Amino acid sequence: MMRSLYSGVAGLQNHQVRMDVLGNNIANVNTTGFKKGRVNFQDMLSQTLSGAAKPTEDVGGVNPRQVGLGMIIASIDTIHTQGSLQSTGVMTDVALQGNGFFILNDGDKRFYTRAGAFGLDENGYLVNPANGLKVQGWLATTEGNTTRINSSADLEDLVIPVGSKDPAKATTDVQFACNLDKRAPTTPDGAWSSSFDIYDSYGRAHKLQVNFTKVPDTPNRWRAEAIVDPEAEVPTNTRVEVGNANNGNNVFFLDFDNLGALQSVLDGQGDALTEGQLQVQLTYDVPESDQVGGAPYAQTLNLSLGEIGAYRNSITQFADNFTTKMVKQDGYTMGYLETFKIDQAGMITGVYSNGTNRLLGQMALANFTNPGGLEKAGESTYMVSNNSGEALIGTSGTEGRGKIIAGTLEMSNVDLSEQFTDMIVTQRGFQANSRTITTSDQMLQELLTLKR
Repeated sequence: MMRSLYSGVAGLQNHQVRMDVLGNNIANVNTTGFKKGRVNFQDMLSQTLSGAAKPTEDVGGVNPRQVGLGMIIASIDTIHTQGSLQSTGVMTDVALQGNGFFILNDGDKRFYTRAGAFGLDENGYLVNPANGLKVQGWLATTEGNTTRINSSADLEDLVIPVGSKDPAKATTDVQFACNLDKRAPTTPDGAWSSSFDIYDSYGRAHKLQVNFTKVPDTPNRWRAEAIVDPEAEVPTNTRVEVGNANNGNNVFFLDFDNLGALQSVLDGQGDALTEGQLQVQLTYDVPESDQVGGAPYAQTLNLSLGEIGAYRNSITQFADNFTTKMVKQDGYTMGYLETFKIDQAGMITGVYSNGTNRLLGQMALANFTNPGGLEKAGESTYMVSNNSGEALIGTSGTEGRGKIIAGTLEMSNVDLSEQFTDMIVTQRGFQANSRTITTSDQMLQELLTLKR
């Protein structure tokens, strides 16, 4: 008789725990990155009234007779299924689509989270603004002209240097991709000019003008004259050289084949290039600058005219309108970091006011052999436990880690319809167990009345 009472008590207690978990799920239905919990029950020990007997020649076997002693909680699992993604448009909000966790740091402690509502603090650190925990990753390093991320290095705090300067860069290469009209006359009326801005080491803009004129009595040859700042009061003494030859003027010549493609380039003194990529070297004096001895500083850049026999990104000669298009030049002025963006690989790219983009860092992700073994540490964070396995740290999209979606947040994976259904089942289980206790009590009361 007492067994049914204790079984009913166990049922009441454990169904109450299940209700507690359901209540916590429903309370966190709108919590960013929340993962719902689930309670699993299993039966408790059973009391054996008689054991099993094996069959004999005369009779068959007998099954054991056992009375269960109630139930216990087998586990309270954290269900790490994907939550839906909500677009926020905030550039510091990030969500994970797939497996993995963002890594946060608090001194010597390391936490893991799926809630990516991050922001910047006063010093430019990328942090969780709710508790100040710093987001971990790798900062970009620059070696010469190469910027890269070393994802095998130790983790470090990510810093976004808003307002930092990007130094000016002098133009070192200018690429042409224009067409010279084969029908143009050799008179001055047939000349054509192309002008665009280049930059010196101070970041000042200078106008580079190239004048094209068809050469008389020489088919498919054009004379080109390059001038930097043609209207400047102080001449910049523009010089053009082909290869390593010394040339004292600013004139060079372009030869084309009968198919309209570049064939060769030569300078004013006849030094020529007839193979591969055709480049001429242009040098000009930077105004208001000094070298040792007081001479003006001379800046040198390459004019890339195209490849012999090629049409794409090369100067051509066809019977069509002039197009004096420069493909690109690599100089720019000084700029300030205005904003940044995060791609699916977690790469953080700074956008500067001078139009340049610079790699600043990369967010790190952690994965676990058993994510369900992580301990909840509060504030939507987890900690490593004895059964979660060590954190497998790496980059987005590698070794089973999900991809990062910027400008979005992962919502809770709680399904209210499922929770309400489980709530009804839990309530009925609690009621049934309470009825077990009241019925057992009535039976005991009947037993006590036998004495009368």
